Amino acid sequence: MKQPAVYMMTNKRNGAIYTGVTSNLIRRVYEHRNNLVDGYTKKYGCKSLVFFEIHNIMESAIKREKKIKASTRNWKIVLIEEKNPEWIDLYEEISK
Repeated sequence: MKQPAVYMMTNKRNGAIYTGVTSNLIRRVYEHRNNLVDGYTKKYGCKSLVFFEIHNIMESAIKREKKIKASTRNWKIVLIEEKNPEWIDLYEEISK
């Protein structure tokens, strides 16, 4: 089932942060975790899902992704810590 989502992956607490958008969050995070996606997440070892937002339509998810990507690193950290103060990997939560 397609469900637009914005997400952030990291390699460790306060480490590299990757922001992305997808229509299938479980599949996309699985791809990142298993190095099936070339690019930033593979290069920096970003395998932990620390933030996600579900959207009703892809257009709103893309708009939110652009806003997050254009924001400062400190703002991204605040956004993560509002919902996930311990920076736990949320993959188990979404893949149940």
